[in-house]
Order: sequence, then C-alpha cells, then structure tokens
Amino acid sequence: MKAIQLFAALLIGGAVTAATAAAPAAADSAKGEKIYKATCMACHGAGVLGAPKFGDKAAWGPRVAKGKPALYTNALNGFKMMPPRGGNPALKDDEVKAVVDYMIAKSN
Repeated sequence: MKAIQLFAALLIGGAVTAATAAAPAAADSAKGEKIYKATCMACHGAGVLGAPKFGDKAAWGPRVAKGKPALYTNALNGFKMMPPRGGNPALKDDEVKAVVDYMIAKSN
C-alpha cells in the first residue's frame, strides 16, 4: 500500500513540476511571437535580403545546426545584412533570445 501511495505522490509531483515548467516556456513563446510580429516579420516573413524565411525548415536547418549560442550572437550583434537586435535597439538580450527560440521552434 505504501508503494502505491509513494508512486501516486511521485506521479502527482511530476505532473505539477511539468506543468510549472511548461508555464514559463509558453510565456517565452508568446513573448517571442509578439516580438517577431513587431520587429522580425518584416524581413523574415518574406526572406528580405537573404533572411531565412519564418518556418522554412531547409533554410533554418544549417543555422540551427550551429547551435543556439551562435544564433543568439548573430541576432544580438547583427549578421550580414541583419542589423543588431533586428534593428530594434530597445530589445533586451532575453527578448532577442526569446524571439530566436520562437523562430527556431516554428522552423524545425
């Protein structure tokens, strides 16, 4: 009986932990989407000046393979024709990273 109670407690605890972890991820995704629509969509929506199009797995694949730190660095500092922070200097580092995460998630 104690084993069943322990198992149930672990299941419930795990469910609470998973739900708690999912909430910040959802908030970051919403933040990323909002920033994408306000700042990044102008170029990444249409592939302006060679920007990888939003949702284009083939275009994003090689970039994602370089790892998130490389993508964060490019987004923060600019890369080729993309200005730093996508041209929005008011964006904080965590906001830039959130939009990069959002774009990666929608392009995998």
